[in-house]
Amino acid sequence: MSDLPKVRRLEAVGFRAWPAASAQYDGSWLCRLTAGHPSRRLNSVNPLDPSDIRDIAIRLEKAAKRFADYGRPLLVRQTPLTPPQLIAFMDDAGWTDMGHTIVMTANLADLSREEGVDHLPSRDVGRFVDARIRVAGDDPALKPGLTEIINAIKPEVGLFIFEETDFGPTAVTLAVQDNDLAGILQLGVAEARRGQGTGTAVLHAALRWAKLKGARQAWVQVEAENEAALALYRRAGFNDIYRYSYRGPNAA
Repeated sequence: MSDLPKVRRLEAVGFRAWPAASAQYDGSWLCRLTAGHPSRRLNSVNPLDPSDIRDIAIRLEKAAKRFADYGRPLLVRQTPLTPPQLIAFMDDAGWTDMGHTIVMTANLADLSREEGVDHLPSRDVGRFVDARIRVAGDDPALKPGLTEIINAIKPEVGLFIFEETDFGPTAVTLAVQDNDLAGILQLGVAEARRGQGTGTAVLHAALRWAKLKGARQAWVQVEAENEAALALYRRAGFNDIYRYSYRGPNAA
């Protein structure tokens, strides 16, 4: 059984840390859409109250039309806050789970300082986005959308770029400090530098910065199939809190 107040808080800071271009409520269902980036986190319906079960079929149909206007497939992000009746509706309609993600947290006071390095964050969003695309091997066409997302983040952001003179960027991550919570997002390590402690170093640099800013707890969202990332975060003291998945009528 999930701690629903904690889930609600982590969901709220997650939305602020990675803002969608459009965020509209239908009751307690939050519809997030972003034309400039295909991320499912930015293009999904997010039910936030397990008791909000009014007109499920009608509201899903209305959401589907809104998603179609953005050229996006309808996706519902199923979390512990999703009403059981909505889950049953999707089950009966044959919607399948996809893209399972684990939300994890760590107490910053418990983290080892030995693996951290002194590294000041950058303020250059364009440079960060270029480095992120390079180390992750992402499509360069995503640059305008990713730049827009990062510029739209309202809480304080630390952009971390690790580089080598003859190599270029080796690792990146960004930390979003939101009162006593800090989110770690977009962590990536160049393929040629994986398994060498680079990911640990950039993670701990971001965590130390967040702690200095007043955060007491860090959170991450990690795809359940990403074993290397899960191992990295668990070594750093992160523990599983809850899971979510995406569901859609065309998932099959």
